[in-house]
This record gives sequence, structure tokens and C-alpha cells, in this order.
Amino acid sequence: MARILIVDDSPTEVKKISGLLTKNGHEVLSADNGSDGVAIARSEQPDLVLMDVVMPGLNGFQATRQLTRSSETQHIPVVIVTTKDQETDRVWGTRQGARGYLVKPVPEDELLKTIDDLLS
Repeated sequence: MARILIVDDSPTEVKKISGLLTKNGHEVLSADNGSDGVAIARSEQPDLVLMDVVMPGLNGFQATRQLTRSSETQHIPVVIVTTKDQETDRVWGTRQGARGYLVKPVPEDELLKTIDDLLS
């Protein structure tokens, strides 16, 4: 299936999403902050990135903007996966180049459908 990079500073979230993705045949990479996420996306070229917003250092909006504006990584779809559920957050995420925006806790079927839609 696909190589998916999870960028999230919560080990619990990473473990939960990794388990779901692995169970559904995906290969999982992970980073626990935005800077490492950008670096891994550049070097590993995953098929898709799941990006948290609230992280130390480079936040998810900043990391998404770097990925979607760089010629090396702009082809990789970024889906923001966050607890921030205000309409202004959704609009801001889209303006940074995110191709999807999901609010935690994300239902498994919604996460898988979003991934399938973006990769098909």
C-alpha cells in the first residue's frame, strides 16, 4: 500500500494511528516534531503526511507550509490531524496547503477514507 509519515508529539497518538495504518497494509514512518517531520518527508518521500498542529518548535501549520511550498515535497499530500476544531483553524490549514483536515479523535473509517481519496 502506501508509505505514510505521522508527525505528532504524542506517543499515544502515533501508536494508535500507526497500528490502524499497519493493520490496513500501510508502511508507517514517524516524527515527534515539525522540524523532524519536514526532514523525514524530504529524505524519505512518503506518499502522504498526517500532521498534528500543536507541537514544540515548528508547529504543524508551519511544517505543512514548508512541505507544500517546497519543490522537493509539494507533491506529497498533507492531512492535518488535530484537536483544533475551529473553522478558522481549518481555513488556516487549507491556506498552508493541507489537502485534508481531520479532528481528533478521528474515526478509523474517516481516516482511512481520507487517505484512500488522496492516494487514488
